Amino acid sequence: MTTNTFAVIGGGNMGSALVGGLLSSNWIAPGDLAIVEVIAALRAQLAERFPGVTITDTVPPCVAAVIAVKPPDAPAATAAAVRAGATRIVSVAAGVSIATLEAAAGPEVAVIRTIPNTPALVGRGAAGLSAGSAATPADVEWAAGILGAVGIVEHVPEYQLDAVTGLAASGPAYLFMVAEALIDAGVLAGLARSTSESLVTQLFLGSAEMMSQRGDPAALRAMVTSPGGTTAAGLKVLEDHALRAAFQSAVVAAADRSRELGRAATDEARKFPENKNS
Repeated sequence: MTTNTFAVIGGGNMGSALVGGLLSSNWIAPGDLAIVEVIAALRAQLAERFPGVTITDTVPPCVAAVIAVKPPDAPAATAAAVRAGATRIVSVAAGVSIATLEAAAGPEVAVIRTIPNTPALVGRGAAGLSAGSAATPADVEWAAGILGAVGIVEHVPEYQLDAVTGLAASGPAYLFMVAEALIDAGVLAGLARSTSESLVTQLFLGSAEMMSQRGDPAALRAMVTSPGGTTAAGLKVLEDHALRAAFQSAVVAAADRSRELGRAATDEARKFPENKNS
């Protein structure tokens, strides 16, 4: 039996964000897409959210698969996808190395390791990508097309993907926390919460657009900062509280955690001899 099915294994935050972005960009038709999710309640939510997409608890026959499960589960999910016919594997599992995925997949399966982020859901994702030993230029172009449909793609050496995880994949949470803090600060300063939320949302949108158009965030910051002015006073407080160092430490801690998760997945992959699926 032939199939064009593209399977996303794991219907959590990242898997569903990719599905939403791919569907909204028309990269794939709903009838050619399957989401594999073992949690029944989540399957029900996915079925309501993505009409026309196959929602199942087992991997269906497929030509390719995205591995969007927790890192320790990635080797087993990869092996299951290959048994179902997948010849291309794209992994978004944090920390799980190409070597680990290839050991689970077996020979002659194209493995692409990627690190996307949740803004893929609105077509504004940022992802890093690195290719395995069996991946051809066509395989890489195909995988980049998936991520390019939902944002930007940076091709990086695999050893840099943990840093991409700490910065871009975890980064939205850092920015959302900043937004929360700014909204609360506006309320503390006397604004209605709805007004503060509206101002902060536009603040993020406008600042991001300026940086996209002009680059050089240091110059943009200086543009806002008059000597002895209100912004300078606020920035001094942030510097006194070591804001830069806090963000740097957060990115490094997330990258380190990505490496820890990868080591756990490597231990799991030892259950899959290299030729198991050949």
